[in-house]
Amino acid sequence: MNLAVVILAAGKGTRMKSDLPKVLHPIAGRPMVQHVVDAAGALDPDNTVLIYGHGGDAVRQAVTGSRLQWAEQAEQLGTGHAVAQALPHLEEDVVLVLYGDVPLIQPQTLRDFVARVDDQSLALMTLTLDDPSGYGRVIRDGDGKVRRVVEQKDASDDEKAVREINTGILACTRRFLNDSLPRLSNSNAQGEYYLTDLIAMAVDAGMEVVTEQPGHAWEVDGVNDRVQLARLERVYQRVRAEALMRAGVTLLDPDRLDIRGNLQCGQDVTLDINTVLVGDVVIGDRVTVGPNCLIRNARIGSGTHIEANSVVDGAVVGEECQVGPFARLRPGTELAARAKVGNFVETKKAYVGEGSKVNHLTYIGDSRIGKGVNVGAGTITCNYDGVNKFQTVMKDGAFIGSNSSLVAPVTIGENATVGAGSVVTKDVPDQGLAVARGQQRNIQNWSRPEKK
Repeated sequence: MNLAVVILAAGKGTRMKSDLPKVLHPIAGRPMVQHVVDAAGALDPDNTVLIYGHGGDAVRQAVTGSRLQWAEQAEQLGTGHAVAQALPHLEEDVVLVLYGDVPLIQPQTLRDFVARVDDQSLALMTLTLDDPSGYGRVIRDGDGKVRRVVEQKDASDDEKAVREINTGILACTRRFLNDSLPRLSNSNAQGEYYLTDLIAMAVDAGMEVVTEQPGHAWEVDGVNDRVQLARLERVYQRVRAEALMRAGVTLLDPDRLDIRGNLQCGQDVTLDINTVLVGDVVIGDRVTVGPNCLIRNARIGSGTHIEANSVVDGAVVGEECQVGPFARLRPGTELAARAKVGNFVETKKAYVGEGSKVNHLTYIGDSRIGKGVNVGAGTITCNYDGVNKFQTVMKDGAFIGSNSSLVAPVTIGENATVGAGSVVTKDVPDQGLAVARGQQRNIQNWSRPEKK
């Protein structure tokens, strides 16, 4: 049967105390509703309809997905009313209803759930809790069959004692929705059109209400405030961390790892505490990452060591390189094999050749460095004249003395040397020596100034 997914994401989220629509608050760096869209997308539905309301323009700009349609709920009159806004967009046989603030639902759970729907059944996802306070209760008859769902505010004392709760996630045929949604009533404590009233309608129509529980309770946890948001963030990160460890990655503390994107890891990788991985990151075999490092949209070659407190952002790092500590590789940086970028070095749009070293206190921007180059401490490539950027080239075997300024555009020739403290404004020939500094003058018997 063809499948449509309806995702409810129209609520304001007052308890978030934020101008940002609730469903756009991030889990692992992505809007929580995007997690729901992606989980639904794993089922390859024929159609996905996202119901938006508060902050609609921002939601539409932030969320992406294939075959994604939009329906506005201008007034928030309940979940039943929300789903009704999707009806004009639905032609599929089966409809799955999800929630934009329930971000950790897993694709396999949804596959098993949808598979239980047919023309004579409605599927309801439930959960059994030790403390069901605040949730709608699933009411069964003496034979254990579901009869209805009653919301907490409408429940009797006996009904409140029921521990099986409704998660809100359901699946049924489009035909049933078309017949039932117009008949919903708002005669309840909230004055809203409850989607859960469909359960009793299905029973009255002679349909079976089948239930399924998720593999993990956190899959159906919702977010209403920042405390719950933080809790689900840690759940998400712990699940990712455990998957990495099972795949052979060593995490020195699984609770101090953050993955905010797509990660590929080789074998025998070690990640120290407070590693943050953002965007698309590929890490080769035998890589070690020291504590407090940020790696964003980068590729790290096998055997490379990234020392503490380093940032690798938009860079490609070759095999057996050494980076840091306290290094910053900015976008456009590429390190060839066995290159070294040391402490307090910043690079931007720079190629560092095989075996070359940029060890200390240096800025390398818009540069191309050949093989076996040694760049001394305090060297700066002066690549910007206030309007345009220019390139510095250091050819194979060049040696740059400490505290040098290379004013681009400039080329340092093969095996050339720049004397320490030089300001180089002209090209240096191969095997040449450039010394460009003011003449030293010594003054005898000079008296230091004294404080008056």
